[in-house]
Amino acid sequence: MHPKNISIADYTYSMPGGSIAYYPLAERDASRLLVYRAGRISETIYRDIAAELPAGTLLVFNNTRVVEARIMFQKPAGGKVEIFCLEPPEEYGGMAAAMAQTTSVRWKCLIGGASKWKSGQVLVKQMGEVELEARYLERQGDSFLVQLSWRPEELCFAELLRRAGMIPLPPYIHRAPESSDSERYQTIYAALQGSVAAPTAGLHFTDRVFESLKQKSIRHLFVTLHVGAGTFLPVKSSTLGGHSMHTEFIGVTRETVDALRQEIIAARRVIAVGTTSARTIESLYWLGVKASRDPHSDPGTLVVNQWDPYEEAATVETKTALDSLLDWMDRRGIHELIATTQLLIAPGYQWRLTGGLITNFHQPESTLLLLVASMIGEDWRRVYDYALQNGFRFLSYGDGCLLLP
Repeated sequence: MHPKNISIADYTYSMPGGSIAYYPLAERDASRLLVYRAGRISETIYRDIAAELPAGTLLVFNNTRVVEARIMFQKPAGGKVEIFCLEPPEEYGGMAAAMAQTTSVRWKCLIGGASKWKSGQVLVKQMGEVELEARYLERQGDSFLVQLSWRPEELCFAELLRRAGMIPLPPYIHRAPESSDSERYQTIYAALQGSVAAPTAGLHFTDRVFESLKQKSIRHLFVTLHVGAGTFLPVKSSTLGGHSMHTEFIGVTRETVDALRQEIIAARRVIAVGTTSARTIESLYWLGVKASRDPHSDPGTLVVNQWDPYEEAATVETKTALDSLLDWMDRRGIHELIATTQLLIAPGYQWRLTGGLITNFHQPESTLLLLVASMIGEDWRRVYDYALQNGFRFLSYGDGCLLLP
């Protein structure tokens, strides 16, 4: 069955409000870990995850960094307007270039209190020596294009957000951000700024855990997917065909693509830490398929659309696809691949690089839950039933699971 025909009502469950973790545990690696191994369920804690993984496993982490994307403005008359910075327009050529802009940027945003912000009105926020102005340019569906300008002009946009904004906690954490969230809603290896949500599976990893993995010869590497706010959107249509998957920026170095290729050749298990890491490395396969078919394609045209895995006759072997992608990069002297992906992984998807998944527990009727179901089939219900019956904490600050089909 084509995933467009999947009934989203088949991927729901009852999640009591008391199951949601509104704060992280005092110690990151003390969170509980449900282990699903070829149909059997057990449990441990993240601190001991190395014991659950075969020696020689490769873990793939998403090293994106959450930016302070929520900015509050006060109107002269007293009303408040919140601007939630989502992503830059394509004109900047990627998240890193957009974050490095000085003086001003145009940005796709959500606006809270939009009715209070009249066309042509400039909002101003003063923070000591820093002054920020916001000008509403146009509406684009459910979002808005906003021009943000600031002084001192030499500040880059990433630094401007750090000074002017707040960490954007997920909407299901019904509280204001606190100072501790600046650290805890961020992985310890976060490096490249651009996400408006954390790759939460990685929040549980500590230096102590990385050392235990090293002792067992479990290796790791990093990819980048800048997580967009669309990750929280439930599927509102009755079938998946009515859902438009959000687009996100990915960045992967040539060395990383080649390292993944070597794992495929050696038939070693690759485990993605988080759904974003899984979507990134699976996207590499589809980018390689397109590069193999059109080796002379321009960088801007090499993208992954949400239905590509289900509508393209993908007879290309995984190694061949990665070979083609490496050749495509080498022809252009590209060291780091910057692309966009809209990849939707749902039941019926054929996994190409990912042989296991470490992830948190996700909301009902979400594309993240569909991704889990695509990996372990109908056993997703057993996993979630076990977690609910045994008091696991759900969502971003909650516990997690290791899925080894």
